[in-house]
Amino acid sequence: MPGATLAGEVLPAGDDIYAPSWKLTDARRRIGMVFQKPNPCPAMSIYDNVTAGLKLTGTKVKAAERDDLVAECLRKAGLWKEVRDRLRQPGGALSGGQQQRLCIARTLAVRPKVLLMDEPCSALDPTSTRRIEETIEDLSGEVTIVIVTHNMQQAQRVSAQCAFFLAEAPGVIVEAGPANAVFDEPSDPRTADYAHGRFG
Repeated sequence: MPGATLAGEVLPAGDDIYAPSWKLTDARRRIGMVFQKPNPCPAMSIYDNVTAGLKLTGTKVKAAERDDLVAECLRKAGLWKEVRDRLRQPGGALSGGQQQRLCIARTLAVRPKVLLMDEPCSALDPTSTRRIEETIEDLSGEVTIVIVTHNMQQAQRVSAQCAFFLAEAPGVIVEAGPANAVFDEPSDPRTADYAHGRFG
């Protein structure tokens, strides 16, 4: 993008993903991304949506193992029971919350080490939000999840570690640490003001 800049390093497992030696497919394989707005391939079936990332990243899965992989990823994303009888129907026909969980399943299919989630519930109703949060909790033992949210209650519910950023100093962490400490005993008055709704 014209004018885009970056600084610093991002070091998952000690490797800087911005180093010239890093290939984009390596990043896509190790770091999954779920966006604010669900983005399944609308004309693709639910099944093909889940396996789409395999081709993109060059991940080889034997044909005999694909069905099991699709079922496993849809289960982990909390969607299997709702779609198991219509896997060949278009992913675009699902509700917004189901589409978001389908995107999570698609990301999980390549077995990432890190899952980035950008406001994954901002466009969802409370029931869908609860399901996404349950999915985050279920997955937290097997993949590192980094979630960006403006919803303080959600951050408190789903995070073990928390970092607070402010737009007044882009890229600067105001405060970070265990979520309990950041919310219950913040050391920076700006964190306390935001967490208690005095601005924002």
